[in-house]
Amino acid sequence: MRAKITFFVLAAVLVVYFVLVGSRGWLLIREGTPLTVTFGVAVLVLPALGVWFLWRTVGFARDAGRLARELEAEGGLPVDDLRRTPSGRIDRDSADEAFARRRAEAEAAPEDWRAWFRLAVAYHDARDTQRARKAMQRAIAL
Repeated sequence: MRAKITFFVLAAVLVVYFVLVGSRGWLLIREGTPLTVTFGVAVLVLPALGVWFLWRTVGFARDAGRLARELEAEGGLPVDDLRRTPSGRIDRDSADEAFARRRAEAEAAPEDWRAWFRLAVAYHDARDTQRARKAMQRAIAL
């Protein structure tokens, strides 16, 4: 729940930033000189990119959450039985063992979104965020 609150607070701050920067860009464009119009268009590109990125991130989180709820209803969520360090972090060797099992499962059933979802969780546990995101995108696409 704390992560959701943090996400929505940061998203709200970003939206306020986009509105402020966008309004400044619009004011520059309304000045009408070639230089201010150029600057205004350049300033408007940043909020446009930010809105696109925020939209994609929200969509990804929504879709991943939908898959997690569906998998939970089926009783198929991976059990968190990984060893932890004294500080509470997941032990790297334990995560690597779980990852090997999940990778074999995904290779055996490449069209099963459930296997890809569990592989994404294993990548995340192994601290490979980029591959975790790609595996989750594959699960969402399936």
